[in-house]
Amino acid sequence: MTQTALDLFAGRVRDNWGPLTSGLIADCSARLTELLQTPRTEAWLADLCHERPESRELFRDPVHGFVLLAHTEVGGRYRVPHDHGQSWVIYGVLHGEMEMGTYARVDEPGKGARLVKRGSTIVRPGNVQVYLPGDIHDTLCVNGPAIQFRFTARDLRHDTTMVRYADVGGTWVPAA
Repeated sequence: MTQTALDLFAGRVRDNWGPLTSGLIADCSARLTELLQTPRTEAWLADLCHERPESRELFRDPVHGFVLLAHTEVGGRYRVPHDHGQSWVIYGVLHGEMEMGTYARVDEPGKGARLVKRGSTIVRPGNVQVYLPGDIHDTLCVNGPAIQFRFTARDLRHDTTMVRYADVGGTWVPAA
């Protein structure tokens, strides 16, 4: 039986899985970059490109817990600044373009926490973007619909340490 690019991705990531290191991030980034080059003729990817689901789980490792999701973002869709708690994430763009901003959290005595924007990157088809635990970012679909893969070290629906931010008078602060 011929393996799909998705099967190869999952197997290669599983074979190299371990604690968070620079090597693990480099390996997972390389594997996701390879997956983004998959011919659109593979059935799973042809279906994804045709159906353009808002969110679809593509793979979940039953032993290590890492998850690969696909998301379709409409043009102009903005997701507010957030972190991924104790987890890390690698985004890869298959189609369209995403702008991803990065922020630093500044805590001032008596004033609380606020965000300062560091900058932003346009992530184009075939490119990946890494966010480590504690990194704060937002996303904006600047050329949509965009299809992106989101590879996470664990299922983020069960991570209660994630922080989302809210715009209060032009300043991003932790959401209540």
